[in-house]
Amino acid sequence: MTSTQYNFARNLLFKMDAEDAHHLSLDLMRKAEATGVLKLVAGKLPAAQPVECMGLTFPNPVGLAAGLDKEGTTIDALGRLGFGSVEIGTITPKPQPGNPLPRLFRIIEEEAIINRMGFNNVGIDQGVKNVRASSTFKGIVGFNIGKNKVTPNENAVDDYLKALRGCWGVADYVTVNISSPNTPGLRDLQAADDTARLLEALKKEQVHLSETTGFHMPIALKVAPDMGEEQIADLSRVFLEGGLDGLVATNTTISREAVLGKPYATQAGGLSGKPVTKASTKVIKAFYSHLGEQIPIIGVGGIMNADDAIEKLDAGAKLIQLYTGFIYHGPPLIHSILNKLAAR
Repeated sequence: MTSTQYNFARNLLFKMDAEDAHHLSLDLMRKAEATGVLKLVAGKLPAAQPVECMGLTFPNPVGLAAGLDKEGTTIDALGRLGFGSVEIGTITPKPQPGNPLPRLFRIIEEEAIINRMGFNNVGIDQGVKNVRASSTFKGIVGFNIGKNKVTPNENAVDDYLKALRGCWGVADYVTVNISSPNTPGLRDLQAADDTARLLEALKKEQVHLSETTGFHMPIALKVAPDMGEEQIADLSRVFLEGGLDGLVATNTTISREAVLGKPYATQAGGLSGKPVTKASTKVIKAFYSHLGEQIPIIGVGGIMNADDAIEKLDAGAKLIQLYTGFIYHGPPLIHSILNKLAAR
């Protein structure tokens, strides 16, 4: 698929409501994969560029970030387009509808999206069934897990443990989402003491499940871009002392500085895309200065072209993930990044 072809399709989809277009796109991808059309459209993929991370071998360093395939129903199609890994979710223990509509907004001139989806998902049991149904994808599958909205923060650990147990042996790794701005109070769990307690409980359960099943699943945490040097230093200490396996940096931002005066800029939710590029890279660099090679970083946030991807990797990321950049630039973005990496 060429950029011209994708831009034509994107411009048609952008005439629709953002969430309707999202669901239609996934449905079309699934049907195109099932009929063999997607294989023809996708064309030849760049050569494999395996990366060792968290004890896993990723076929290439470009993954799909959580939020696009929330239910894990489109993994085969996404793999066909070139992703080396797909992170599904966010998945919670129980199904939940998420926030009221509308809850997804494009700021096209800034190549940005604001979402306040609110962890709408089918629940961990159905998510596991969906992932088990995938058949052709040979890459790495991550489960991004969160707590249900009705669960108070003092009981959040219970929800994360339920989700961890639910996807054990099905996911290749799990990402613990404590950084979405769309579940009330969730980001409070990023306080160093709260994070330490959560990580301790998860690591203890990880050891128990590894011993009883003979299967080991790495645990990563996903953090926000809206934190200063002191919080980054405190969390880095917690991660190192707690034995965190990986760090996903970053989630969406609550800042609106980069889109002031733009349509939808006053909408509540997390802002992603081009406006978060620099902030995300800055946070990656700051965490890397504390973590070094001890805890691998998966870089995500505003990767809109191959140069953005290179900057994330040069800042200290081991892998990268796409979301909003994929919405705006499609499969050609994956190829562009992999080709540029191969030429380094």
